Amino acid sequence: MAADAHAPTPSEYIVHHLTHFNGTGEAQKSIIDFSVVNWDTVFFSVLMASIAAFLMLRAAKSIGSGVPGRFAGFFESLVEFVHEQARSIVKGDLTYIAPLAFCSFLWIVLMNAMDFLPLDLLPKLWELYYSATGRDPHHAYLRVVPTADLNGTLSLAIVILFSTIYYGIKIKHPGGFVHELFSAPFGSGIALAPFNFLLQLIEYAARCVSLGMRLFGNMFAGELVFMLIALLGATATAWGFGLHFLLGLGWSIFHILIVVLQGFIFMMLTLVYLGQAHEGH
Repeated sequence: MAADAHAPTPSEYIVHHLTHFNGTGEAQKSIIDFSVVNWDTVFFSVLMASIAAFLMLRAAKSIGSGVPGRFAGFFESLVEFVHEQARSIVKGDLTYIAPLAFCSFLWIVLMNAMDFLPLDLLPKLWELYYSATGRDPHHAYLRVVPTADLNGTLSLAIVILFSTIYYGIKIKHPGGFVHELFSAPFGSGIALAPFNFLLQLIEYAARCVSLGMRLFGNMFAGELVFMLIALLGATATAWGFGLHFLLGLGWSIFHILIVVLQGFIFMMLTLVYLGQAHEGH
């Protein structure tokens, strides 16, 4: 009985909350591992995408059915803002680029906002489900912030990477795109072609990695701070509960800026990279 009632140590608590549900029943050995699927990241990503689609559909129907209300007006102003940003950065057709930027912004903000849920709410419910199905609740791993998983943020970055390659080929045509790979930035020439190509590969890889790592790093750090604040409440003292409440409230208010800002930065970098795909060296 004493073993069952043993409370986890702070390190055990944090490690448990930083472990993904991947169907293996074991803690993930590294932050990024493509040999397994983090099903919690997939589930909450799809859930937030569905909510984003529902909100946009509802706003579109509201605008088309008469005088738009505050909800539709908010989305209309947001769409106009994103479109203006896209127009000022990308010199080309915005038919698909502006919607891509807007959807990425809204989707990422919603995924980031999962960090505002009480830290132990969904994991505790997951543990209860494990117990009810006769499984060990200590192996009920669950992380609810998809953007705090490097696998998820790099997946988003890879989509943007392939989008830039697609528009580079579309705008410059296959021949022009390949020519640029071997002639920029040092200039044309057989001797310079390998160096140009190597630098181009590094540039594309750096864009992808920086885009995914920036979002992951900020959200992972924010999630970790929430865990450290939660540990203050586990001290069972007046000071602990007081600091837990005050620091949690303060960090949550500040985190609103981080949640929105990270979505905005990802959107703007997406537009910048797509804008560069429309230009030649």
